[in-house]
Amino acid sequence: MALQASPFPNGFVAGVHAVGWAFILPCFWFLDRLIAVCKSTTLERTQRLEQECYLHPLKVFFGSIVFFILFVATAPLAFLGFLLWAPLQACRRPFYYHREPPSSPENETHRGFELVGKASFGFATANLCLLPDSLARFNNLGHTQHRASAIGQRIVQGVCRPHIRIFVDSPSSCGTLSPSSSFLPTVNSVTYGATDRQVQPTVSQPSDTAVPMSKSNSHVVCVPCDDTEESPTESPPPLLNSNQNSNQQGRSGHRSAPRALLSQGLRQQDDVPWEVSSLFPSNIDILCLEEVFDKRAAQKLTDALKPVYGHILYDIGVYACQPPCGCSSFKFFNSGLFLASRFPVLEAQYHCFPNSRGEDALAAKGLLSAKVLIGQNQKRQRVVGYFNCTHLHAPEGEGVVRCEQLNMVTKWIGDFQAANRRPDEDVVFDVLCGDFNFDNCSPDDNLEQNHCLFEEYRDPCRAGPGKEKPWVIGTLLEQPTLYDDDVNTPENLQRTLESDELRKQYISPPVPAVGIPMVYPETGQPWIGRRIDYILFRENSISKHCRTEIEEVTFITQLAGLTDHIPVGLRLNVTMDSADE
Repeated sequence: MALQASPFPNGFVAGVHAVGWAFILPCFWFLDRLIAVCKSTTLERTQRLEQECYLHPLKVFFGSIVFFILFVATAPLAFLGFLLWAPLQACRRPFYYHREPPSSPENETHRGFELVGKASFGFATANLCLLPDSLARFNNLGHTQHRASAIGQRIVQGVCRPHIRIFVDSPSSCGTLSPSSSFLPTVNSVTYGATDRQVQPTVSQPSDTAVPMSKSNSHVVCVPCDDTEESPTESPPPLLNSNQNSNQQGRSGHRSAPRALLSQGLRQQDDVPWEVSSLFPSNIDILCLEEVFDKRAAQKLTDALKPVYGHILYDIGVYACQPPCGCSSFKFFNSGLFLASRFPVLEAQYHCFPNSRGEDALAAKGLLSAKVLIGQNQKRQRVVGYFNCTHLHAPEGEGVVRCEQLNMVTKWIGDFQAANRRPDEDVVFDVLCGDFNFDNCSPDDNLEQNHCLFEEYRDPCRAGPGKEKPWVIGTLLEQPTLYDDDVNTPENLQRTLESDELRKQYISPPVPAVGIPMVYPETGQPWIGRRIDYILFRENSISKHCRTEIEEVTFITQLAGLTDHIPVGLRLNVTMDSADE
């Protein structure tokens, strides 16, 4: 059964809900501005150094008075709206579903398995801190609506570019130049607090492009991105419509560069190709975002991403008090989860964590599980994938709460797949991602690091409980330094993350256990920092004749200055053996 666009059962209920929210919104907005006018970011404080010193105190004084008066004046109307809004939450489904009609059904499917039995899939996750403006400022981030527009535009600029791999063959160098290298043609930059025109996806370009370069004493070797061992006499698959899913063209096999050419750009270590990129990886198929709490910001993201992602779930979660959903306290905010997919969403289910505490209990954090339709295999049977995203309890020192939530995540994923799995389908990926709010290097997070979830799901960045692989980079930035020159642009942040010394200044350090001094890093080990954003995948739940290989892990700096997290990308290659084999 197709997902319904509206979370409400009929238009009348949706209309009453809209009226109630319209009554609440003015009071909510005035309260938001009242707090925001008194709380400045470090960027705003720096900009005020060029202004007259008396202007800001006057702005705070008169602004506080005006917004407080307007807040009090609209409070009775908001109370009336609350009486309409709150009861309707009992019949609200936990998400909106936006579907952009495709020009043809083939545009939403991946034909790799149907043609050659191989395909690759790209995933990315990012915490955006799109709270109401006043609350985002406590994380040193302001202007939520402008940031939402800029983030959407930057993501589109990254994922819609053609996939480029350049190999330089010369006596002195041999390597792959990353797509984020400086000679790559750049799109219009997005400045903080302002947006240019929305960039439309360039679907007419091929997804993998070889770029020739003229250099003295060297030449460019254009190496195909398909690194498979097929017979040279085998005829190539027919050319596909360029408007079809971007994975379909040149993505049937392993695109990683030969290992001898991985000395620059895309790097190979511990059998995991990885890179730090100033652009989002091209052709991401499913995108999971966290902390998209603000409804208007969620709508701006939807408007920006819908030309690329035809299936979007947003405003995910529950509100008010809903015992049927297992939420034990009043929820002022949704879960903050946001899912954008190129593939059709067949089924989706949301669960709210019932054990949240403190300020986290005000938001309906939980788990979203989705089943997406990939296409068909060579036997014309359906090919599907499972994608799960979550955001766990945030406060430090409360690992017991997070472990309980991980137990729930494991159970809920199993229940969802058991209820929606069909014997005539091939499952080709099972991915879990999100902001877990614990890392794999802090002694304070020892309990979560040893959770049995990591026995089921594979973490490409993890060497073992409490130990990261040496090439891993932390994903949580220090909030007071978000606007320093070393990290305020994608290119500067990329250079900083690639420097062991600079990285220590801007990535949050590990959290020591209470009462125990910490020595970090150990002798001979690199400094990594807190990695709390994860993309995991599971192999024992996919079809038995499917084999998975990691193509690349990416730490993305394109949202520098717009969020306090570093997005993470993962690309998987999946090969489907024939039934005879």
